[in-house]
Amino acid sequence: MAFLIDNVKRIVTFLTRSVWRVKDTEVTRGQYNRNYLLKVIYLSINRYAGDRVQMRAKALTYSTLFSIVPILALLFAIAKGFGFSNLMESLLRKGIAVGGNTVDTILSFIDSYLEHTHSGVFVGVGLFVLLWAIISLTGNIEQSMNMIWGVRKQRSYFRKITDYFSMFLLLPIILILISGWSIFMTQVYQGLEGLLFLSTFMSFAIKATPYILMGLIFTGMYIFFPNTKVQFRHAIVPGMLMGILFQAFFYFYINVQVKISAYNAIYGSFAAIPLILFFINIAWCIVLFGVELTYVSQNIRQYSFSQDVENVSNRFYDFSCVLFMSLICKRFEEGGQPYNLPELASEADIPFRLAGKVINELEDDGLICSVGDPDAKSDNYRYMPTMDINQLTVGYVLRTLDTSGSEDFKTDYAQKFSPQWQALMRSKEGMYNAESELLVKDLQP
Repeated sequence: MAFLIDNVKRIVTFLTRSVWRVKDTEVTRGQYNRNYLLKVIYLSINRYAGDRVQMRAKALTYSTLFSIVPILALLFAIAKGFGFSNLMESLLRKGIAVGGNTVDTILSFIDSYLEHTHSGVFVGVGLFVLLWAIISLTGNIEQSMNMIWGVRKQRSYFRKITDYFSMFLLLPIILILISGWSIFMTQVYQGLEGLLFLSTFMSFAIKATPYILMGLIFTGMYIFFPNTKVQFRHAIVPGMLMGILFQAFFYFYINVQVKISAYNAIYGSFAAIPLILFFINIAWCIVLFGVELTYVSQNIRQYSFSQDVENVSNRFYDFSCVLFMSLICKRFEEGGQPYNLPELASEADIPFRLAGKVINELEDDGLICSVGDPDAKSDNYRYMPTMDINQLTVGYVLRTLDTSGSEDFKTDYAQKFSPQWQALMRSKEGMYNAESELLVKDLQP
């Protein structure tokens, strides 16, 4: 038992600390691949729990249910314009296989919604509800994915309208192409039934096509929704894995609906509600876990020395702030292109997560500002000083960092605790004044 406990402790220590302190140049290629896989799995699960993804999945479930009728109405209207409304209806009936008149009820809601397009009602309240439903749901999806990616700035409302409506315009076309491709593959398979090898291959291809297409759709979501630059090579594997998992869960969901006829006999069409809630919630959990995998895959190196970053000393944190300010000011003095966050982290050889905290601190304290297109991806932001670099001293930076935040508490440091407060002030002023004349820009040769 003691041997087993020691092994478990060593494994936990390796996963939580040791493996994160190993540099790529210190191991062989095989060891690097093993460590990379272990770190991705461990960190994805850890972040999934720490980011409270299940709570966000529940919030998205509510948003999806609230927005489903206006969004389906928009999709049916677009499909009807292309002459494929019957195909959309068959896809909806296939997705909701519960008995009763559940699908007929949903379709009646959609028809009623679309009928208002011929009256003035849709131009007013109906149009507002449609716009709000689409922007609300897609905005919540973007916000959830941005949270996982650590992106603080969302798309502007103009970009939300243009990007999201473009996506909904393409979605029915994609569904139609997928259905057409499935029909084409089935016809080809029927023509090759006499050829054993080709018919076997085509049978496998037909069965695998929905999984592959769903994986590509997931990959597109992981690249499109976060307001940051997501690399395709890091999104394709999580997208394919989660797409396959989602498609398998979808088939499970369909089979479960078919096999609960007794349940339907009691609740009728109402039986669809808990099943739909269950399906949508699990589906969003799958989607968001894929976002975690994508983020970890692309940013795994940023978690080097992760425990040390969480417990960084105030002295090293202040050093990092002064270091970043010196780099930014020197680049500004030379007239070069301002640094972005990855360049600063690489130049200073500081873990990316710590670099992000430092940049946010400097920007919140008004020492630097971000420049760039406000509608661009967040990775494109670059940073410049906000005051005259010929007056920006080390003492000013330290004083600004030290005094940022609230001190408005009821502690009586003016009289009762005056000796402690005055001793601290004298110590701090000595630190500020020691380098008060040293300009930040002159620190970097």
